[in-house]
Amino acid sequence: MKNIRKKWNNRYNEIQVPNEVIQVLKLNQHLLSSHGKSLDLACGLGGNALRMAELGFVSHAWDISDSAVHKIQEFAHERHLNLSIRQSDISQVEEQQQMINEGFDVIIVSRFLLRDIIPIIKLALKQNGLIFYQTFVQEEDVGTTEMTATIPKNNNFRLEPNELLELFSGLRVRYYREEGLQGDIDKGFRNEAMLVAQKI
Repeated sequence: MKNIRKKWNNRYNEIQVPNEVIQVLKLNQHLLSSHGKSLDLACGLGGNALRMAELGFVSHAWDISDSAVHKIQEFAHERHLNLSIRQSDISQVEEQQQMINEGFDVIIVSRFLLRDIIPIIKLALKQNGLIFYQTFVQEEDVGTTEMTATIPKNNNFRLEPNELLELFSGLRVRYYREEGLQGDIDKGFRNEAMLVAQKI
């Protein structure tokens, strides 16, 4: 845990703005209810959590990096937003149980893949709750999109084709997109898959 936290602390120390709101949330914000409790899991610098607070949700942001946690607190203060911010290693059983106990109407996961916690995410979703998930896929030669340089080299951190659908089987799919290598790979939505699914 310490090595992972140090890695992300070093990365976030150099950044002075929140990360951008993830595309799957931008495109599907209209699927949200007017209120509720949300979690931006492995939130990085909290762009999604800040957006959910702006929308009136009781917004929670969890990340392994204490540097990220401190910066999100600053971003929220500057914007006069209330966020519940937690330094959390979600690979730990006690943190997973905390997530289940809390329960959320919306869970957002962006560019983070730990397959073992998918069942925990499902349990932590309240009835009719929504998961917004977007992360990298195992495509090669994906062109020159801006995300190419940041794609993990390790396939353990990238989805197989259609795997995101399989991981969230049992939930009702509201939106899914994964373009693969079809057509002109320098255009369109490449390198990633995105899903919105609902717990019915």
